[in-house]
Amino acid sequence: MKILVNRNIKKLFCFALLLMMTFVILSIISIILRFEYAAFFILFCSVCMSVAVLIQGYSYFKVQNEIMENAAEQIKEYISGNQSARIECDDEGELYRLFHEVNSLVSILNAHAENEEKSKHFLKDTISDISHQLKTPLAALNVYNGIMQEEAKDYPTIKEFTTLSEQALDRIETLIQNLLNITKLDSGTILIEKSEESISVMMNSMAQQFAFRAKQEGKKIVLSGNNDITFLCDRHWLVEAISNFVKNALDHTQRDNKIYIGWKQFASVVQVVIKDNGSGIHPEDLPHIFKRFYRSRFSKDTQGIGLGLPLAKAIIEAHSGTIEVDSTLGHGSTFTITFLNPTKL
Repeated sequence: MKILVNRNIKKLFCFALLLMMTFVILSIISIILRFEYAAFFILFCSVCMSVAVLIQGYSYFKVQNEIMENAAEQIKEYISGNQSARIECDDEGELYRLFHEVNSLVSILNAHAENEEKSKHFLKDTISDISHQLKTPLAALNVYNGIMQEEAKDYPTIKEFTTLSEQALDRIETLIQNLLNITKLDSGTILIEKSEESISVMMNSMAQQFAFRAKQEGKKIVLSGNNDITFLCDRHWLVEAISNFVKNALDHTQRDNKIYIGWKQFASVVQVVIKDNGSGIHPEDLPHIFKRFYRSRFSKDTQGIGLGLPLAKAIIEAHSGTIEVDSTLGHGSTFTITFLNPTKL
């Protein structure tokens, strides 16, 4: 029997069997010899046997409970991040076989986690290498394009094509930068360095980046918020995240449309809202807009590559923030970003 492989169970079983045999033998002897108080003697023996079995059973289950408690503690340790946590399984029996299988599972999970970490770093290094290799010819192309634009002032057709090529080069540069950023976030190599920053200063600085494009396209960026609101964040990465929402709004609005950027504070919460009155998002697309490389079958935008919003979401989540989206097709979209501000707790 497999159950008797465990020596503790075997001891408990043998002890109970020995007591029963002793009780039976003593009972037979008392009956054969016709002791005057045989019935009381047998009763006394049965009580003693029962007490001994109970004591031995309690001792056994107490030890088993300690073993299970230790196993549960080791599992909690592993879940908490201690990858070296293991359950002791230096005995025989079905329980220790289970513990051995759990330890094997832990080793497999650690191996998978290690391989995944290596894959992430390999992907990051590969994309980083490719991106750096692309930056040199891209910079050269920008220079060449600039020279051609200067030389093509008197040639409208050539000037038009050099303007289009400049836009294409800008998109390639954005793609490279987004790929670099999102792989760094995935691999955990980006250090979020937080400091107390003015929301108003950050939003004004970001609006200036898009001022030229907005003017060219006949659109307007409207800022609204208290100048005194501050937030503990990494300025560079937070501006990068919100810039992607503003760029997305510019991509999906028409001439004379407006993009509103507002910020406010509620007790220990800071909220940033980016709103536009553009084309809106189709209801079918709403659950998928933060997926990488997602392209809507309803969108007329042929320039986007589906990395801006996923990157923004990753940065916001790195700041322990959340995003809510409200959009009506043909009437515009509203992105509400909420952060817990620990400095106000």
